Amino acid sequence: MKRAILVGVLLALSALAAPSGSGSATLVAAHRGGAALWPENSLLAFRSAIALRVDFLEFDLHQTADGEVIVLHDPTLERTTTGKGAVGDLKLADLTPVRLRTRAGAATAEAVPTLGALLDLAAPAAVGLLPEIKVGAKGQRYPGIEEKVLGLHRARGLLERATIQAFQPETLRRLRELDGKARTMLLVSRGDVERDRARPAEAVRRARELGATDLGMNHRLIDADVIVAARAAGIRLSAWTVNEEADLRRMIDLGADIVMSDRPDLARRLLPR
Repeated sequence: MKRAILVGVLLALSALAAPSGSGSATLVAAHRGGAALWPENSLLAFRSAIALRVDFLEFDLHQTADGEVIVLHDPTLERTTTGKGAVGDLKLADLTPVRLRTRAGAATAEAVPTLGALLDLAAPAAVGLLPEIKVGAKGQRYPGIEEKVLGLHRARGLLERATIQAFQPETLRRLRELDGKARTMLLVSRGDVERDRARPAEAVRRARELGATDLGMNHRLIDADVIVAARAAGIRLSAWTVNEEADLRRMIDLGADIVMSDRPDLARRLLPR
């Protein structure tokens, strides 16, 4: 009973502490375009997610050996495509015959998209963008990827619609050096919290110290304390990857600003517009 009362008080305080301009409604991001519904990080997935009227497209970025930014989750091709090898060892032309696979492993007609192609698809739609800058197969930063990601968004007038994510603080620092006005999101996993032996709410302080505008956390880490800390700091909070109805409802009830889901259809049903 005491715990229930405390949570209620904390949530009430978090509502009062909400940063100016933040809405009360949780927004929906199609994680990897909607990975449970369509081939992940495919133009088919992003096109279909836009048709569902999601609020954001979430996607992952790597860089080829000849400096092209592509949309793919893993640093290697084997899991999600018909190809083989590390993205950083291949040129864009090497990806021409490669096709994306379904979750069950079947080859599709979908090619690996470039970031430019995805941005061209998203430009006419009223949808936000959540690109995540990844690192290479050996954990190395891709040279110049931050400049390219900013430049490709800026060239299409989409930078104001984007919040650029990363797990690596160095990536966020570099983005801030290049463009202090760009929105950035620090990503935090359960492993990060356990390794630091810190309370989940401490992640809010880390995000603020890095100058990030947003914080993205494994949804299992998010509780009333995290919500209160984020609201007090003016940090927008995203929960990932929320695929079950009970978990989605918990994030909505707590007041997470964004839910990233492989099931944007389910999230949209629970959060109608």
